[in-house]
Amino acid sequence: MRTLIFRTVAPFLSSLMILFSVFVLLRGHNEPGGGFIGGLIAASAFAIYGIACGVSPVRRALYFHPMTLAGLGLLMSSAAGLLSIFAGVPFMTGLWVDVPLFGDTVALSTVLVFDIGVYFVVVGSITSMLLALEERSSD
Repeated sequence: MRTLIFRTVAPFLSSLMILFSVFVLLRGHNEPGGGFIGGLIAASAFAIYGIACGVSPVRRALYFHPMTLAGLGLLMSSAAGLLSIFAGVPFMTGLWVDVPLFGDTVALSTVLVFDIGVYFVVVGSITSMLLALEERSSD
């Protein structure tokens, strides 16, 4: 399964898949996509990289432990929901703020923070499971 061609192509394919997952994540609150689908694409990219190169390079590429990413994502998603309670509106209501950026204003929302949190939860949990399965199968 770990042929020379697969080991050579996998890092490039994984990089493209990560880039595409971020695209799907960022367009998700306005069009189809979002944190869940983007996270699945990113986890698939790490799985392909892990099958081609092994578990150790994937762990180095992630930098953080996958469950740390999942915990951070859960914290971000929860915080996005709780901000609405502190603003005096129902739980999980989207809040918007205009941020000046390069002389222009960019509208940021708690919806985006929630989607990024879901992305991290999915990437962390699925990647953790896939790495555990890969480690077990290589023994």
